Amino acid sequence: MNFQKITERIYYLPATEETDRPILGYIKGTKHSLMLDAGNSPAHVALYNAAREEMGFQTPDYVAITHWHWDHTYGMCAVEGKVIAHELTNQQLKIMASWKWTEEAMAERLQTGEEIEFCDNCIRLEYKDPGQIRVKTADITFNGAITIDLGDIHCELIHIGGPHSKDSVAVYIPEEKVLFIGDAEGPDYYHNDGKYDKNKLQKFMEDLQEIDFEIYMMGHGTPDTKENTIKYLEEEISKLS
Repeated sequence: MNFQKITERIYYLPATEETDRPILGYIKGTKHSLMLDAGNSPAHVALYNAAREEMGFQTPDYVAITHWHWDHTYGMCAVEGKVIAHELTNQQLKIMASWKWTEEAMAERLQTGEEIEFCDNCIRLEYKDPGQIRVKTADITFNGAITIDLGDIHCELIHIGGPHSKDSVAVYIPEEKVLFIGDAEGPDYYHNDGKYDKNKLQKFMEDLQEIDFEIYMMGHGTPDTKENTIKYLEEEISKLS
């Protein structure tokens, strides 16, 4: 699998559906580079590194995490750069780092709602032995927002929240007018039965309208425009009571 180009300085490894692997971004500055999200396993990170090396790109100095869900974070144990996450994200990472990966423990988390069946199934597909899972915490945490200077290009990590997960972080590259959103626009599968909260979706759309971006990148999608994104969100909001 190869990197796909968004701009001259921004690329991504496409998502794959079978084990719910999200896109993994690469932002290239003149001094440093940044990986966007850490993937769902060391195997996912290895695929990313192979594509990166094929392009002749350096190992990322930083890794920005969009939210705590396993498919975006369980590869953290295999990345080399400093991992940056919101404090809410890191709180959940600390919890997951203490989880046991026995059949009994995984079954109990399904019963308590700590985990959902879809993710449990995908984890079992991604890991032949879930006991190999190693959840790490971030090297750098922040509240609100933080800006990373990569050299002639900046990554603004903005706590945007949204309907999917309260810790969701958007990564905005103003010089390229590109916005990575992770899964922030999606419904909440852990606390709202995979349904949208209308107020959260409305607030999310209003926040997006305030950001000067042209290219919109979802965690499991392909590049889209701001116009198309706002139109889609307006249509989704109109369906909710």
